[in-house]
Amino acid sequence: MKLWDKGFSTDKKIDHFTVGNDRELDLQLAKYDVIASKAHAKMLGKIGLLTFEETMALTDELDRIGASIVKGEFKIEDSFEDMHSKIEFLLTLRLGDTGKKIHTARSRNDQVLVAMHLYLKDELSEIKSQTKDLFDLLLTLAEQHKAILLPGYTHLQIAMPSSFGLWFSAYAESLIDDLYFIDAAYKVADQNPLGSAAGYGSSFAIDRNFTTKEMGFKTMKYNVVAAQMGRGKVEKATAFGMANIAATLSKMAMDICLYMSQNFNFISFPDELTTGSSIMPHKKNPDVFELVRGKCNKLQAVPNQLTLVINNLPSGYHRDLQLVKEIIIPAIQDLKACLEILTFSLKEIRVNDSILEDPKYDYLFSVDTLNELVQTGMPFRDAYKKMGKEINAGTFTPKKDIEHSHEGSLGNLCLAEIREKMKNTNEYF
Repeated sequence: MKLWDKGFSTDKKIDHFTVGNDRELDLQLAKYDVIASKAHAKMLGKIGLLTFEETMALTDELDRIGASIVKGEFKIEDSFEDMHSKIEFLLTLRLGDTGKKIHTARSRNDQVLVAMHLYLKDELSEIKSQTKDLFDLLLTLAEQHKAILLPGYTHLQIAMPSSFGLWFSAYAESLIDDLYFIDAAYKVADQNPLGSAAGYGSSFAIDRNFTTKEMGFKTMKYNVVAAQMGRGKVEKATAFGMANIAATLSKMAMDICLYMSQNFNFISFPDELTTGSSIMPHKKNPDVFELVRGKCNKLQAVPNQLTLVINNLPSGYHRDLQLVKEIIIPAIQDLKACLEILTFSLKEIRVNDSILEDPKYDYLFSVDTLNELVQTGMPFRDAYKKMGKEINAGTFTPKKDIEHSHEGSLGNLCLAEIREKMKNTNEYF
């Protein structure tokens, strides 16, 4: 069954090409089409296009379909183009002419739009929740290991003392910035497009305020053309938010891969979190973190993929827009998997508490030793030259009893302030 069927068949090759993998992807969206269809049916009843009995019959049947989706029993066979046609078929099969009335005053275009908006709201909320879980773990690790020093690098050269407290909490605070983009994407998604129909509204006196409240949207996309133009744009906003989180996770995964290597030996994990080699019995490979790095680098390309699909399309609907589903839905699942596996794995991290005992790290303390000279009254540039000469002559003696006390330094991590900053992201959603 096809919603646009006019009584003649479509060549199977064309059908396969135009439908693509929509059936599989629509299984992720079907429950949201049911939610929107229930709201639409109630609205049709409110404005008198359905009787009370018809409205109740439709909503009851939609509840049954929704339950089958939750149980994993709902299927979209090849004879159906998408979730919309399958759901309408079931309603018509069970309710007759009443089932056919569900499509009154709407189009498949605004059906797809509203289902995607509802889906993205849920997924963005889940991504935010998972990100907060990782954030909480990172701050716990920062507090636990705050006194253990770690080499800091610039240009991959030994630079200045850092600490595991700084390292863990740096990634925690970076996640807050990433969530600002997730919040922005949620705000874009939290607009009801239902009622825009094919992109130009309807001659029926529909009540869009009713469906907006019924589905829990904060507001509606008022202009029906603007609503249609939002297709692809809301996915792109989501992708930008995801790409920011992915960039943070990828960078951390790269640090972990470096720090696990024998050349660094800063951290380790239990054997069950690493993999071996088919020929080298000594290997303990960071495959999990390499895959996080690779997947998150791919995720950072998603906004550009979406841009290339929707770029320069004129207003109105175009079949190109079908392709955004196959980009954004798998990307969401990949990011959630990366967040989950990082949180799972980092709970088992083991840190080396004696890294700086190696004399090659003595030069980390050159700046602190120089600063002590400045505090005695020596001009900075003179102290810099003196320190440089001692280093070149091999007579440098590091000052290791360092004191960093300003906000955000290794002696004053401001973990409570960072945690409070994260709490403030709740004002968005």
